[in-house]
Amino acid sequence: AVKTRFIAGGQQLLRADFETSRPVGAKIEERIVDELERLLPRAAALVLSDYGKGVLTDHVIQVAISGARAAGIPVIVDPKGADYARYRGATLVTPNLKELAEAAGSSGAGDAKVEEAARGVLAKSGIAAMVVTRGPEGLSVVKMDSPAVHVRAQAREVFDVSGAGDTVVATLALSLATGADLPTAARLANLAASIVVGKVGTASVTSEELRAAADDESRVHSKLKTTAALVDLVERWRRRNLRVGFTNGCFDLLHPGHLSLIRQARSGCDRLVVGLNSDASVRRLKGPTRPVSSEAARAEILSAIADIDAVVIFDEDTPLRLIEALRPDVLVKGADYTIGQIVGADFVLSYGGQVLRAALEPGHSTTAVIAKMGSR
Repeated sequence: AVKTRFIAGGQQLLRADFETSRPVGAKIEERIVDELERLLPRAAALVLSDYGKGVLTDHVIQVAISGARAAGIPVIVDPKGADYARYRGATLVTPNLKELAEAAGSSGAGDAKVEEAARGVLAKSGIAAMVVTRGPEGLSVVKMDSPAVHVRAQAREVFDVSGAGDTVVATLALSLATGADLPTAARLANLAASIVVGKVGTASVTSEELRAAADDESRVHSKLKTTAALVDLVERWRRRNLRVGFTNGCFDLLHPGHLSLIRQARSGCDRLVVGLNSDASVRRLKGPTRPVSSEAARAEILSAIADIDAVVIFDEDTPLRLIEALRPDVLVKGADYTIGQIVGADFVLSYGGQVLRAALEPGHSTTAVIAKMGSR
């Protein structure tokens, strides 16, 4: 096979393939089987990357999976075609959305649709689990006996998606071979893919790059920061050329309007910091009956949102001191504020930063929610 890639401005535009897909002959098939039987007892994992070009015949696949199971090692299959029953007994299959739709006989967007299609294919094929690669949406881990896990992609500039799927498969195999559980393996695979798409051509991921990305990913489990710790974290993000955004608010009784603001803010940056008014600050701004939820509860809820990378509580009436300390690349506030009314806008614009006014989600406010609760 010959693959010709067309690249402009450092980004791949398209690829033309010239190839044949005839099945291998009996002699070559026999040699492949002999090699499998020789190598499997010493292997830590087996990857079957099925390109549908004739190498992985049904017989080769059966020998490979049965040999791996006998050796007690995981089998990861990058599948092809609509009949996944030919991979029966595999530990894991890793279709992309298009391949899943072909195997399931249906398609649909969103976590629920992906999970439904994956469970249907697993039930018919006798395979233990599936990791669905969803491009910019990340990965979905689906097993028949447990809830699905959806791992969101890391926001990065994409230069070339060549080899991203292979990177996912390789990282899954390495992780499972070293004893990681499947959700952990999927998170590492997601991080590895997010690194490789930022490189031109079919590139590899180094252990140092993956370790750095994993260290950064750990922020999900400890997003609440002091100002001093956050300043240090933002500086480390900047050394990696990541664009830092900032928005702020009380976020009392989280509602769809809040989530819309957060989504819009995250779309304009690589890392999003949320400044959260303390309880004392909210009382000064909203009155003695607010907040409804404590600052600890509000911070915990915000930390659970994937689009948010760090949360910091401030006690002043405005976040100006915090903005001056962080120097965000993007400052985000709702479109009900003019540029002149947005605290810190002049400061951010002074060093070349951007101020984004997020569109409002009509009909949603904490005050309205509280009033409705009171009327009932």
